Amino acid sequence: MASCRTGVFADRTLTPHAGLVAGMKRPGPAGGAGRTDAVRRGLSPGLMVLGRYRDFRWLFAGNSVSLLGSSVTVVALPLTAVVYLHASPGQMGFLGAAALLPHLVLGLPAGVWVDRMPYRRVLVLADLAQTLLLGSVPVLAVLGVLRIWQLYVVAVLAGICNLFETVTAQSLTPRLVPRQQLLPANSALMIGSATVGTTGVALGGILVSLFTAPFAIAADAASFLLAGLCKAQIRVPELAVVKDGSSGQPRAGILAGLRVVFGHQVIRAVTLAATIGALAGQMQAVILVLYLVRGLGLSGALVGAVVAVGGGAGILGALQAIRITARTGPGPAFIIGMLLASCGGLVLAAASRPLALALVTLVIAQALRGAGPSLFGVNQQTLRQALIPPTALSRANATWRFLVYGMQPIGALLGGLAGSALGLRTTLVISSAAMLVGTAVACLSPLRTLRELPAQQDDRSERPAA
Repeated sequence: MASCRTGVFADRTLTPHAGLVAGMKRPGPAGGAGRTDAVRRGLSPGLMVLGRYRDFRWLFAGNSVSLLGSSVTVVALPLTAVVYLHASPGQMGFLGAAALLPHLVLGLPAGVWVDRMPYRRVLVLADLAQTLLLGSVPVLAVLGVLRIWQLYVVAVLAGICNLFETVTAQSLTPRLVPRQQLLPANSALMIGSATVGTTGVALGGILVSLFTAPFAIAADAASFLLAGLCKAQIRVPELAVVKDGSSGQPRAGILAGLRVVFGHQVIRAVTLAATIGALAGQMQAVILVLYLVRGLGLSGALVGAVVAVGGGAGILGALQAIRITARTGPGPAFIIGMLLASCGGLVLAAASRPLALALVTLVIAQALRGAGPSLFGVNQQTLRQALIPPTALSRANATWRFLVYGMQPIGALLGGLAGSALGLRTTLVISSAAMLVGTAVACLSPLRTLRELPAQQDDRSERPAA
């Protein structure tokens, strides 16, 4: 579901590494020198990766198309609940929790199951299933039988599809490009996500104004169909990774994933910081539209425009992610991204009328909330992809999503309850303070001084250009 992709600390299908950062400083296989020149000229090395690797281009295209539609739903789904179905803050909390519940319930075994299935097939089937699920919303609206509980069902089932799709895509990326190209590849994915996100959110506000919120969701359904067709063109061998003995037993595979995540001090620090941030970020995310509509009196079109500012800032953040990471190192860049996103919520809570003043404050807040996750997202996933052996990556990614995304349903419920009991503005302040706690966890860890990454013990993820 789209909401699975939109939290402040959401995993944006991206990543970095010593060889990645180092790849911008010295020549390496697959054209490291050219990448250095591109950085000096101010171009994006991430976009250059698209020209070299055919399978990665199809993954990028499918990811971008589906995110374009999902960005429409970022606006359309909450407005369907708020305006069309007159949802309360508590119901909005349940809706946000429903989309993320699968990550809490199925997050750990998902990595073991993905290890046993062809990656391309999982991606295509997940997209086709989401086409049908999201397409049911406008159909039910036409028939006049759409109810809030039906949105809950769609959110849960689409969340299951999103879980398997994302774990698979994150595990597949290191097989589509060489290890030295992971940072540029993930930067390209982030740039694409931020760009289509900005366009989609703005388009969502327009479509809601023209056709009403339920019918705007049809655009998301169509985008998943096209995304599935794109991913079907990937030709990576169906045997995704070399298996070790633990993948045959679900319990052993789950425990192996937990050991990988918590056994490495850098991955452990990233996971703990992001888990705290994810819970707090979802508290904020589920009341954002409600705050903009009822707290500040913005129209649907203005809501789309305000949210789109965050996407624009995300593009700028993604474009600068490689440069900032090269200058500071992946650890400090991770911390800076979290800090920016955390402060954005406090600025958001400070918005007040008149309308012109509120819009200026919201633009500043969304700029922080957009740029921070881009910098944070590019680094957190590359840290996993670069440091975790490919034989354990699916299970580690699933463990990550279980912990980080598994906290988001809880955060969504807390956000809805706090919004009802304490007020929307107070909830924004509380959630932002909690995000700062996650930032502090990162600051007190080895991430603070992580300028380069240690070599991966198992470097079998590298593959030749497609």
